[in-house]
Amino acid sequence: MRDFNIKKLYYSISEVSKITEVEQYVLRYWETEFDELKPQKNRAGNRVYTNKDIQVILTIKYLLRDKKFTIEGAKKNLRDYVTASKANEESKQSGGGGQELQSESKTKEDDRLKSDLRKIKSFLEYLVSKL
Repeated sequence: MRDFNIKKLYYSISEVSKITEVEQYVLRYWETEFDELKPQKNRAGNRVYTNKDIQVILTIKYLLRDKKFTIEGAKKNLRDYVTASKANEESKQSGGGGQELQSESKTKEDDRLKSDLRKIKSFLEYLVSKL
């Protein structure tokens, strides 16, 4: 009997396709369009996806299918999100110094992104419960 609560380090493209409900050919296409999605390949040349890759795929899916972004709009939004995530991690590592004042529009954008991320987190938790 297989224990589905154990998380794997790497997933095949067919497993990722089932988890994310995105066709394999779409995953391959997204690799060519989104720089943030670059799964490694094993010795046999097969794609191996990490949990981080799956999160990126779910984010792309959310942007394209739920939010109805164009490919270019989704690229920009994903790039901004990745940049903000890296800056946030660096800020945490350096002790969080240098609080900068944000404009009102930036704050609204941050709130919208936080809301979107909560939805994605909720969806990911749902997926984990189905494993």
